[in-house]
Amino acid sequence: MLSPDIQKDLAKACAEEVTAVIMDEIRGRRFSVLIDESRDVSITEQMAMVLRFVNDEGKVVQRFLGLKHIEKCTSVAFKEALVGMISSHKLSINMIRGQGYDGASNMRGEFNGVQKLIHDENPYAFYVHCFAHQLQLVVVVVSTFTPAIADFFNYVPLIVNTVGASCMRKDVLLAKHHDNLMEKLENCEIATGRGLNQESGLARPRDTRWGSHLKTLLRILVMWDAILEVLEIVKKDSIKPTCNGGAFGLIGKMESFDFVFILHLMIELLSTTDNLSRASQRKDQDIVEAMHLIMSVKESLQDMRDNGWEPLFKRVKTF
Repeated sequence: MLSPDIQKDLAKACAEEVTAVIMDEIRGRRFSVLIDESRDVSITEQMAMVLRFVNDEGKVVQRFLGLKHIEKCTSVAFKEALVGMISSHKLSINMIRGQGYDGASNMRGEFNGVQKLIHDENPYAFYVHCFAHQLQLVVVVVSTFTPAIADFFNYVPLIVNTVGASCMRKDVLLAKHHDNLMEKLENCEIATGRGLNQESGLARPRDTRWGSHLKTLLRILVMWDAILEVLEIVKKDSIKPTCNGGAFGLIGKMESFDFVFILHLMIELLSTTDNLSRASQRKDQDIVEAMHLIMSVKESLQDMRDNGWEPLFKRVKTF
């Protein structure tokens, strides 16, 4: 069992058994393919494939089929790998009824993308760009178009990384946050109850999923005092000048009106679009409901533009 060859054989045997169950589920059904490129720790480019189909119970299910090494990230290479992988499991390209990729030109390109190459061979393989991904791309472009907001999001990861750079800093952060919560509870500034004021850490935002930015900004807002206290400790106690100066700069940035204003603005904006993003990722998608939600989000954003300045400005000044 310690032999690498035996371990690989066992993993391969498990994979073959799982794949056999997936193939038995499909049994000649039409399906959709979801593929994306994925680089592993050895810097090897791979294509990950997921099959999406309706099972015997009438439920839409997704099954991870496997990984395929890709030498070139071109549309032709991805198309050949896709066809080769499904053919190895005795599936035909003519059985594909849907394609789902990201927004990269080599994937979704209308002239030479993977979706076009597949669609040329099978006109029923319709391409759908993930609605949640499209929404996030719009939010990213619109938000970072403003230099002040783009600069704000450059500082957010620095704050998260500096505060969470070591286990000691994380422990101090949680301890300070706990003390602040207890003080607010004693002063009746916050309420207690199930699911309220739970212990939490700072999550790193990811560019590919802007929903994670909302989670990070909300935690920065809730743990504001604790974060500043930890940065003060880093500024005073750190031996490295870069750490001292970095913490000093972050404290000054966080205590500026611009930073606080953009923090509240982006929380309000991302909270509005987050509901639509979550709805776009539901398995039991209702198109009519989704369209109503899109209109509702647009109306909310317009109302925020027309009538949201005074409440936002007052909230920021109070904070």
